[in-house]
Amino acid sequence: MFGTKILAERSSKYNKNIRVVRSLGLGTYIQVNGLTQSGGVVEQIWKNTLKKLQTEKTLKIKNILILGLGGGTVAKLLRKKYPDAKITGVEIDPIMIELGKKYLDLDKYNIDIKIEDARNYKFGKHDLVIVDTYLGNKVVEVAGSDTAIGKIVIFNRLYYGGNRPDAIKFGKKIEKVFSKVTWHYPVANLMFICEP
Repeated sequence: MFGTKILAERSSKYNKNIRVVRSLGLGTYIQVNGLTQSGGVVEQIWKNTLKKLQTEKTLKIKNILILGLGGGTVAKLLRKKYPDAKITGVEIDPIMIELGKKYLDLDKYNIDIKIEDARNYKFGKHDLVIVDTYLGNKVVEVAGSDTAIGKIVIFNRLYYGGNRPDAIKFGKKIEKVFSKVTWHYPVANLMFICEP
């Protein structure tokens, strides 16, 4: 594609084929098996979603947990929105962290990075929890991502083509766990903003 340059290509045991791409229209972003994971359109999706956090609870966000840190796109946006918050990011794939630091400035956002499987991470209570656990286009379910871990929990699900039925099914499931679930539809994704 015109105006597109591949900056790096790596292979990982978790995400398989990883590319760092720079394009005129989308800037620099990380793709896994052709699907953008960090930067580019993902940044717009998260910007749009985080604008929805305008409640009284969001004014008091001091402790944030990101399950599925990837290259750090949501961490960057959260640092800007909550400059004094403690942010912990959990990511299973060290190559995603490495590429995020090198190409997306992940190391500039003062994130406590834990390289481990989010399914095994021992976490306490947080004001905001982001559950963005993907390996390529496959979502990894994280047990315990419920009312016990966050005042607000945001789940990211793909919402295009064959992913729609699973996203809807997931939404109906979490509506039984949380007292308030807002369904938000940015481009190609469905975000569930949940409160106990």
